[in-house]
Amino acid sequence: MICVSVGRGRHKHTIAEHQFLADEGFELVELRLDFIRTDVNLTRLIKDRPCPAIITCRRKEEGGRFSGTEAERQTLLRTAITSGIEYVDLEEDIAGKIPRFGKTKRIVSLHDFEKTPDDLDAVHARLAALDADVVKIATMANSIDDCIRMIRLVREKNKEIPTVAFCMGDIGAFTRILIGKYGAPWTYASMSNERTLAPGQISFNDMRYMYRYDEINECTEFFGVIADPVGHSLSPLIHNSAFANMKMNRVYLPLRILPEDLPTFLDSTEELNIKGISVTIPHKEAVIPKLTQADQAVREIGACNTMIFDGAERLGYNTDYRAAIMSMENAVGGNEASKESPLAGRTALILGSGGVGKAIAFGLIQRGVKVVLTDIDADRASELAERFDCDICDWNVRHAIRTDILVNCTPVGMHPKVDDSPYDKAHMHTDMIVFDAVYNPENTLFIKYAKEKGCTTVTGVDMFVLQALLQFKLFTGQNGPAKLMRDVIKRATSAAKF
Repeated sequence: MICVSVGRGRHKHTIAEHQFLADEGFELVELRLDFIRTDVNLTRLIKDRPCPAIITCRRKEEGGRFSGTEAERQTLLRTAITSGIEYVDLEEDIAGKIPRFGKTKRIVSLHDFEKTPDDLDAVHARLAALDADVVKIATMANSIDDCIRMIRLVREKNKEIPTVAFCMGDIGAFTRILIGKYGAPWTYASMSNERTLAPGQISFNDMRYMYRYDEINECTEFFGVIADPVGHSLSPLIHNSAFANMKMNRVYLPLRILPEDLPTFLDSTEELNIKGISVTIPHKEAVIPKLTQADQAVREIGACNTMIFDGAERLGYNTDYRAAIMSMENAVGGNEASKESPLAGRTALILGSGGVGKAIAFGLIQRGVKVVLTDIDADRASELAERFDCDICDWNVRHAIRTDILVNCTPVGMHPKVDDSPYDKAHMHTDMIVFDAVYNPENTLFIKYAKEKGCTTVTGVDMFVLQALLQFKLFTGQNGPAKLMRDVIKRATSAAKF
């Protein structure tokens, strides 16, 4: 069950949102009295409530906004209980002072906005002993280990007493979803991503429609993307849309993994029941030593963007290069009966020699293309050129290279550099294939220039969707819904505002 937290400054807005959520089918709403900016009229808020509610009135030290006296706060909580509210949230230090009355169920809670305590079991035991019907623990995650310990607590303690326990912040956000697998009676969500009431809180729209929280059960298989940061990733949107379309009991999570936490995370995937992950910056190279098996592309490129977990086995793949090359080959056509790529014999200039540049250089060389590398970081370009035995040129003379295929693997064109292009329009020509690895926005200035010059263009969305389809096949053993996945990403990138 999803409980949506409502924190509005006026009574009428609180009541309106409560009604809206009930009309949308939500069975539980948290009313945050501490957000009300005037004297709280509790009767007005709960007398004709359209669905069950939790009454919460939190002090500033628990992340709340209540500015009255402690006596006034406790009076509000007691009044809610005597009024017959379904749930009341009581912090540990006052739970013993406010007795049980009537049918109101007691949520005894602890909030720590700085850390996750080492003694979670002891914390849980203290809260449960305070005549709790539900134990709630919300703590700040500073490492993946905090999240692992919290999930372990939920898995074990829900066998004893209903427990809603999760980690806050970007690192802990995924625990708000994962606890559904282990019997948590509900999770908390916000009204929107712009109006979160706690760090890492997820909107009810995303929780219900993207992550399908209400469908998560003990058999749900988990996948995800690991990155730092991870909030910008569209991978959860595309994969979860595909899972839902194909009615799969799977969910795909955004996982912010700090570089120093990577070994701990990879050693814990079996306990977390994570079956596969997409790997992106800054982990594509760092995961390789932890693989038990790697495909040729991972070995040659030195970057892994997909991992599959099978017990103790960690299998690594690179779908980036295949997706990029397939996108370009699809754009120019060619004879399907021919064993030779339609790109063979051409010259490609690759702008940027980072992870994506490596993957595309490898793929083009495999297809018989002459590759020239250039990068603002000349040493990085030189190192990659030596690795693949290809040519390089100085960044400042890149326009002097006569090329048939022009590939942007730099971040130029992404926010905040949306008004920049890594290559001047004057040097593009009609016979060029122009490919941009940037996918958000899709129509970068680089791509706009290429279209104006009549070039054959391939966008980052083309590559992104193809690599997601390749990953989907690795994750599930089935072909994904290509049109749906493309449409989902097209809508997301066209709606992006910078």
